[in-house]
Amino acid sequence: MGPRRVGWVVLLAGLWGDGWAQPVAAAAQLALGQRVYEGNCAVCHGLLGDGRGMAAHMFRTQPRDFRQGVFKFRSTPSGSLPRDEDLLRVLQRGVRGTAMVPQTHLSEAEQRAVIAYLKTFSPRWREEKPAPPIPIPPPPPLTPARLAQGKALYAQAGCDQCHGPEGRGDGPQAETLEDDWGWPIRPANLQRRPFKGGSRPADLYRTLATGLDGTPMPALAEALSPEELWALVYYLDSLASPAARANEQRWVGEEARGAMVERMHRRMGGGMPMRMRRP
Repeated sequence: MGPRRVGWVVLLAGLWGDGWAQPVAAAAQLALGQRVYEGNCAVCHGLLGDGRGMAAHMFRTQPRDFRQGVFKFRSTPSGSLPRDEDLLRVLQRGVRGTAMVPQTHLSEAEQRAVIAYLKTFSPRWREEKPAPPIPIPPPPPLTPARLAQGKALYAQAGCDQCHGPEGRGDGPQAETLEDDWGWPIRPANLQRRPFKGGSRPADLYRTLATGLDGTPMPALAEALSPEELWALVYYLDSLASPAARANEQRWVGEEARGAMVERMHRRMGGGMPMRMRRP
């Protein structure tokens, strides 16, 4: 819907009453979301949302393909769609170590509009609703016994099979892992920081509880109690050295390259040939 057509619909809505207000607002938000997406996101994620934008070949961690409606970073149970607040968190914080850098140059209205637009790429959003989020209970006190419990759970839950006995990402299955799109994927080195989904204890709890859909990282919310999850969080948090934690304040991995691509794309006005535009 072009801006002139949106303008006429808004005018008619004002003349004909409140019944038009909601669909008109939704149409205007989608129009804004499309402009934001094409000007900021399509260079990596592709105009069709297939993760095959012009810059995708530059990155080891491939841009998300939105067409399946599968998302790693959620507060909802495994298999569920994410909530808008989950997608907003990714836009505002980025995905550390990857080319997906924080989109803080966008206003919150623009961020929410592009979230509405990216939902048009997958039929899941029309057929399903996100499940309620998995609650994150208050953390219990950190004690030596709880830390020892977390270390034991790390082995019992099979974390060492991918992440290795010392958490270096070198477990016996590490070389064979793929994501749901067939791309090779490496388990995180748990001694390093930052983590893609966030490094705070609450972030670790959420990742352990919900899993990372589309990857071999399973959800543990049904396998472990909240107390056990917190024990495992404390153990994982203990693996990072002070030097590793300092990386939270630096560009790491592919972040600098992602920021460069985004910056150059915006300077070009998000220019894409009209023939490549989404039908």
